[in-house]
Amino acid sequence: MENLKKKTFFTIFIIISLFAFVFAMFFNIQTYHREYTGILTNLTRMRNLIIKRPEPIDKEMRPINDEELRNRKVMDYEVYTFILNDNNDIIDKISHSDNDISDEIINKAKNIISSNNTSKVKIGCLYWNKYAYNFENNNSLTIVNITSTRNMLLMNLLMSLLLICLGEFVIYIISKKITEWITKPVLESFDREKEFVANASHELKTPLAVMMASIDCLDVNKKNEKWINNLKSESDRMSNLITRLLDLSKTEYLKKENFSKNDISMIIEKRALTFESLAYEKDIIIETNITEKINFLCHKESIDELASILIDNAISHGKENSKIQVNLTNDKSEIKFEVINEGEPILPSECEKIFERFYRNDKSHNRKSGRYGLGLAIAKNIVESHNGNIKAYSKDGYTTFEVKFKINEH
Repeated sequence: MENLKKKTFFTIFIIISLFAFVFAMFFNIQTYHREYTGILTNLTRMRNLIIKRPEPIDKEMRPINDEELRNRKVMDYEVYTFILNDNNDIIDKISHSDNDISDEIINKAKNIISSNNTSKVKIGCLYWNKYAYNFENNNSLTIVNITSTRNMLLMNLLMSLLLICLGEFVIYIISKKITEWITKPVLESFDREKEFVANASHELKTPLAVMMASIDCLDVNKKNEKWINNLKSESDRMSNLITRLLDLSKTEYLKKENFSKNDISMIIEKRALTFESLAYEKDIIIETNITEKINFLCHKESIDELASILIDNAISHGKENSKIQVNLTNDKSEIKFEVINEGEPILPSECEKIFERFYRNDKSHNRKSGRYGLGLAIAKNIVESHNGNIKAYSKDGYTTFEVKFKINEH
């Protein structure tokens, strides 16, 4: 259920975040395109005016007399026109705005002229360049000071990024609310299912106990021995199943107020010792590498059950004449508990599935051994109730069940 909520939350969060990012990107692209078009339009208009103007009688001495060119004003940009003679010397300077022509603009014009890069419109990236220009073959140069445009575009971009960052908090809250609304029916259904399993198990326990007691009171003879033994066998199986269902139900409702500081090193060490006789029957040796006196805020009985499940699982699926390694270590941030056995590997596609309730990858083997696919589901519930995570993987003939508990969360 937690995985469903996380996936739903992240899906909603990413979709809304992408929408906000695309909107901000669209706004900046549109603004950039508008400014770029405006600059290009002004450069083009000035070029057309210069082309249409009459040639002066003496280019060396006389400034141009074209009133339309001189009186052309541009409101949004600083536009300057430089008229050149055949030797590319500046013979006239015109400002098409209220600004005077500064020395910086004149020096910029001289640098462009000296480059001899004529017949070129250059605007470049508006986020970096300070000037755009049009250097024509007919001895004219038009320069647009785009410093204010650059500053405006950079400010828009910075504000967009800032709003996105601030908006992420709002998106986070909205995503959580939507996730709760979407998953609420599923959560309620899941809770009803768990409640049903718990109630059904409790209700079945009493009549089953009566049935088993009644079977024990039956007289056994040659005619009914086979049937009575079958009844006993199936009753035992059902009793074990109900017990596991009740255990599963308990681990789903572990409360932190029932947690206390416990030495889990001692808990796991003792549990490993109790399984040595069972392991001996399969010629399996249990080796322990347990750091002493690791104290952890936990539910003692549940941690004991967790160790029992993982060690018992390792013995059941381990090869004969092999070893099982039980490791418990810690550092400043986490406690790591591992059970490693040598045996049949877990397929990568099953590494997640084996923690599902009633999942059995070898149904015939599990039925013969009285297993129902609930042990690892119980183990997962225990780990998650302690804000930890559990995973399983196989490598080089060894299968590892790894549990990690974060110390700083307790």
